[in-house]
Order: sequence, then C-alpha cells, then structure tokens
Amino acid sequence: MKIGIIGAGNIGGNLTRRLTALGHEVSVANSRGPHTLKELAQETGATPVEAAEAARDAEIVVVTIPLKAIPDLPAGFLDGAAEGAAVIDTNNYYPRQRDGRIAEIEDGGITESRWTERRIGHPVVKVFNGTYAQDILDRHRPAGAPDRIAVPVAGDDEAAKAKVRALVEELGFDTVDGGGIDDSWRQQPNTPVYGLRAGVAEVTKALAEASPERTPDFTG
Repeated sequence: MKIGIIGAGNIGGNLTRRLTALGHEVSVANSRGPHTLKELAQETGATPVEAAEAARDAEIVVVTIPLKAIPDLPAGFLDGAAEGAAVIDTNNYYPRQRDGRIAEIEDGGITESRWTERRIGHPVVKVFNGTYAQDILDRHRPAGAPDRIAVPVAGDDEAAKAKVRALVEELGFDTVDGGGIDDSWRQQPNTPVYGLRAGVAEVTKALAEASPERTPDFTG
C-alpha cells in the first residue's frame, strides 16, 4: 500500500520504520524539508518529500504533527491522495505544554480531532494518540498473542475506519471501535485509556469509564 506520513517525530518516525518493514511504500515529510530526513530514508527505504507531496496517490495518510501546526499544513495537501484515502490523526491537545489555548476546542466543546478535520477539510480516523512511540517498535505482537495490546480507533467514515483498523492489526495491535469523532474525547489525554497497555476487554472498559470533563492540566 502507498502511505504518506506527515511528521517524522517519535510516532511518525516509528510508523515509518514499521510500515516500510512490512513492505509498504512510504513517503515521509516534516516541517524542515526532505534534506533533514536523509538518515530516516537510508534506514527505512522511505521516500523523503515535501509536506505538499506526502499524500500523493496515498491510500492512507498519517498526520502526526503538533496540533498547533495543523493550520500551517499546505493548502490542498490531500488533493492528490488516492480516491477514498483514509487520514489518520495521532494528535493531542496540550494547551499548557505546547499548543497554547485553542478557544474552539475549549469553549466550543468540540473534540481535538473534529477541530483537525475542520482545518484540513477531510474526515480523520483517530488512533495511536495515546500509544507510547517506542511500543510501535517493541510491543507489536501476532494476532492471538496473550500480551497483544489493543488501541482505540475513532472515526465517522466507516470505510476509512475499517481500512485503518486493518492496518493497525497488521502493525501488530488489536483494535477497539472508539465510536465517531464526536466520541473521541474518550481517548484524549488524561482519560483512562490514554497510555493504557492492555487488551481488548480492558481498553473497552476504559473507554466506557471516561469523563468528558477536561482536567485543569489540559485546559489553557
């Protein structure tokens, strides 16, 4: 599959490593330009590109950059993606640590991923936002393994969500349906499932136990 990744930090870099190891054709971009991705490209065989080119012909596009940088993505960066492309959103809102206060999220009561959708003009599927980056490399397991980790996957487009869930399973993790994007608050920071290393039953229980109230640490 052709996959575009925008963001080459901890999550983006490790997804590049795993997806290329699985045989996918990966284009990867960051904010500093392809010349800064030579080492990652040499290590993985991924193709370093400008952010505006990362989604070209891609069946899946991963957006894994700081939330505050979403509005700075090139206009129309998804225009060249394959028909029916799924867009993965791994982002979190960290108002105090990184992003500053975003009124539409806090005052408007929308989820972080709904805010992202409105900025990029495309539905997203939220996954890996609460996963430790190193676990992508170290904690993948074959299907049926007793210590296989499950992750929640939220999105409104059922076809896109199914495509993403299949990819996550291929990466070595079970998935739990986290509902639509308006339900994705259940997996935002400081919820029971955030950072949880557990199986399907425990992840399902953690999603059910989440509260929609933002804690003071995650308000601006």
